[in-house]
Amino acid sequence: MKKKLDSPMIADTQPHQMNAPSFKGTGIKPQAPFVNDYGVVIGDSKYASANSPLENWSEETDPEIMAGDEWIHPTNDIGWNSAENRELLEAKRAPEAPFMHPDKDVSSETD
Repeated sequence: MKKKLDSPMIADTQPHQMNAPSFKGTGIKPQAPFVNDYGVVIGDSKYASANSPLENWSEETDPEIMAGDEWIHPTNDIGWNSAENRELLEAKRAPEAPFMHPDKDVSSETD
């Protein structure tokens, strides 16, 4: 059961990350942070949670405990900053219309 939290997203971007991609125009809607089954906040961009195995590491901690989708945020993940994932976003982005002057007919008397 995931609990939703306030999102750090502003206008479909992650302004707190220097090279964060924009999801605007891609059809991908930014999602809010959530708390996973271990009580760890995922996607809040603070990267530290009191219940995280990383904050409570010991020799008995099995690293496999942090494997799986519940440890990855769908839209606020550092992986979006990679070139490959940026290309995926650009491929989803709708092309922009060509620049036009709506009140001027620049094609008038050109033929």
